[in-house]
Amino acid sequence: MTVHFIGAGPGAPDLITLRGRDIIARCEVCLYAGSLVPQVLLEHCPEGARVVNTAPLDLDQIIAEIRRAHEAGQDVARLHSGDLSVWSAMGEQMRRLRAESIPVSVTPGVPAFAAAAAALGAELTLPGLAQSVVLTRTSGRASTMPEGETLANFAATGATLAIHLSIQNIAKVVEELAPAYGADCPVAVVYRASWPDEAILRGTLSDIAGRLTDNIQRTALILVGPALSGEGFDESCLYAVDYDRRYRPQRADSPWANCTEEPENG
Repeated sequence: MTVHFIGAGPGAPDLITLRGRDIIARCEVCLYAGSLVPQVLLEHCPEGARVVNTAPLDLDQIIAEIRRAHEAGQDVARLHSGDLSVWSAMGEQMRRLRAESIPVSVTPGVPAFAAAAAALGAELTLPGLAQSVVLTRTSGRASTMPEGETLANFAATGATLAIHLSIQNIAKVVEELAPAYGADCPVAVVYRASWPDEAILRGTLSDIAGRLTDNIQRTALILVGPALSGEGFDESCLYAVDYDRRYRPQRADSPWANCTEEPENG
């Protein structure tokens, strides 16, 4: 018996991985976060599977459901939205399961920031503008931010910021970022990225708060940084005609001219 933690993706049912879909299809029990995971993904569950919406459950109740499956020798598909590596509450569940010697596995999912960038048709790391993406949030009811992890500190780097779980704090976001980025820095708010009711609002730090509509109060990602302009960036050397690539050398005297080894990343 194994508890399979599965990143269900940002919302669109076809953005779950093939691995995740196949694991769901062979698990006798499925626990899913009903407020964020699309119901259509449950169609991958095998006939007769026990399906439990964990949205109204606390951590003790969730672990009790898993323990029940463990005692019955039933595999569990544990679905969380997006990717499990950030803000999934997987860590606290795994800590308890490992304490009880219940086997676990993890299958990654498409993260919300990637779906938001795709909706914008944007690359978040443009040469000369930004080469880092910071995934962060503001303090909320569920958890506070560590002392050094402030928006102002991250903004000082000039990186592209993907600010999660913070749309209700948009005024604070603007206040903390404007000194470093400037009032004209581009901002995009992507509401329910990849869902049928996806919505995109574009603006700057000076006006984005006024562009929000009443329905955008949760499940929205804030992206901030110069790279969102899509302008004024350098071309990388990667595809330049005179760039000496290790695996596609341009010069006969290149140290890699006789290299036949495939690159590690394919």
